[in-house]
Amino acid sequence: MAAIVPPTPLFIADFQGVPIAFKAESLQPVGAFKVRGAWHRLTAIDADQRLRGVVAFSSGNHAQGVAWAAKRLGMPATIVMPADAPRSKREGTLALGAEIVSYDRASESRETIAARLAEARGAVLVPSFDDPWIIEGQGSAGIEAAAQMAEHGLGAVTQAVVPCGGGGLAAGITLALPDAEITVVEPEGWDDMRRSLEAGWIEPVGKAPPPTACDSLQTLRVSPLTFDVLSGRGVEGLAVSEAEIRVAQRWAAERLRLVVEPGGAVALAALLAGRVTPVAGMLVVLSGGNVDLAAYGRVLAGRD
Repeated sequence: MAAIVPPTPLFIADFQGVPIAFKAESLQPVGAFKVRGAWHRLTAIDADQRLRGVVAFSSGNHAQGVAWAAKRLGMPATIVMPADAPRSKREGTLALGAEIVSYDRASESRETIAARLAEARGAVLVPSFDDPWIIEGQGSAGIEAAAQMAEHGLGAVTQAVVPCGGGGLAAGITLALPDAEITVVEPEGWDDMRRSLEAGWIEPVGKAPPPTACDSLQTLRVSPLTFDVLSGRGVEGLAVSEAEIRVAQRWAAERLRLVVEPGGAVALAALLAGRVTPVAGMLVVLSGGNVDLAAYGRVLAGRD
């Protein structure tokens, strides 16, 4: 990753007398950490296969990561995207040259649509989290953050608090930081990884989950690959409310001068809400910053 994009900044802020490190993945070229896994996966595809391109499914951040990497490598990219995806993410994906195939999030399976497209076109299917290359690529954020914390004189990472949808970022950081305690955070009602880790087996999201502003974390079922990594390390899962997420977005804007999308703010929300105790060596990942401007304006104004 260091060969193609500069490291994302690490911001240090005092919280209850403890210096906390905030990894601003919201400042990636596509506004989210997803470019890491996408680049690592696409560069592993051989030259002949690259001609037939890739197919991915995503509500927006993975879509843009795949589109960015594909454009840089000269590969065609098709993204299966929910019809209600945020306009900013949809437009960003199109601007990078990808084709978008829309689907109904409530009644259609994005995995099935993407698999059929990939088979018909002879393309490589690039999942958003259920893939070893994707997980490895996302883990580079942890390697990078650990080096930056050492440079800032903060010592080793003792605890990492990470947003979680399908668990690709969390699994990658867990592998990258073997000596750190890992906590994953999800929005309430979509906290299937938390429930899975507590149960010891994979629990899907229940029927009729509540609406959430965290479009990037609306994963109906985590994968055995990410679950096995996290459960094998005894990772803890937490859930935060929509109101707590909005508080975190405002805090990031006021204290860090950062635009953070709802899904990217859940780890910070857990810290601010007292779900995790601030400790020396704590790393909090801000995983994305692709906001809907109208919705974000309401959050900043305190109208949502």
